[in-house]
Amino acid sequence: MSRSARHRAEPRHDRMRLAAGTAVATGALIGVTAQFAQAAPLPGVHTANSADTIALKPAVAQAAPAAEAHTGVPLEAAAPTPAAAPVAAPAPVAAPFGLQNLPPEVAGPLSQAEQVIKNLQQQAAPQTQAQAVRPVSGQLTSGYGSRWGAFHYGVDFADPIGAPISSVENGTVIQAGPASGFGLWVRVRQDDGTTAVYGHVNQILVHEGQRVNAGQTIATVGNRGDSTGPHLHLEIWDPAGHKIDPAPYLAAKGVVLQAQSWGSGQ
Repeated sequence: MSRSARHRAEPRHDRMRLAAGTAVATGALIGVTAQFAQAAPLPGVHTANSADTIALKPAVAQAAPAAEAHTGVPLEAAAPTPAAAPVAAPAPVAAPFGLQNLPPEVAGPLSQAEQVIKNLQQQAAPQTQAQAVRPVSGQLTSGYGSRWGAFHYGVDFADPIGAPISSVENGTVIQAGPASGFGLWVRVRQDDGTTAVYGHVNQILVHEGQRVNAGQTIATVGNRGDSTGPHLHLEIWDPAGHKIDPAPYLAAKGVVLQAQSWGSGQ
């Protein structure tokens, strides 16, 4: 009996020693694993001795589940989102050739074409103002020279009362008002030193000292003074004050006067 009991006890003792050895081996394995985990770099993360920069993306990816577990809110939702920069409104596109509501891809090229045309027009346009103009649109009825036994020192244009009278050249008004024989007149000292005299006018539209340009309306046709009908009497005085023939003077500046009848002026 005693021998049999002893034989049954031995296996129990052996099992205890085996369990103890297994526990020791397991503890050693856990310690080695922990040491290895501390020494070995995580996947995607370089050691401090590496010359490369630390790859943060894998670390953030691993930390994300933990943050979600504590807050219950996804990491992307918890992080503040930077405000988007305001988008500037597109600049308004001018309507080329007066065409409205064109899409930008059409308005842009048309605007460029319009600008090119304007530049060409400016280059082709004359850069100087007209040197001289006809004073009225009415018919020339009397010329410079002898008339009715006297000398006529100007040219006459028949025109209705109130018709506009234009300054024949650029100049400065030196007199505007009553004049003997003319009723009312306007005298303009022109830039070349000559003086233009406009007689028998009905209404004066400029004043003494005013600067006028060729083609600018300075008065209206009248029938004042020694006159037999509505007309403009035009004289040209040279810089010395001598009265010269207006026809060749204006013809030299590009304005040709053709008389319809002579000796019948007012």
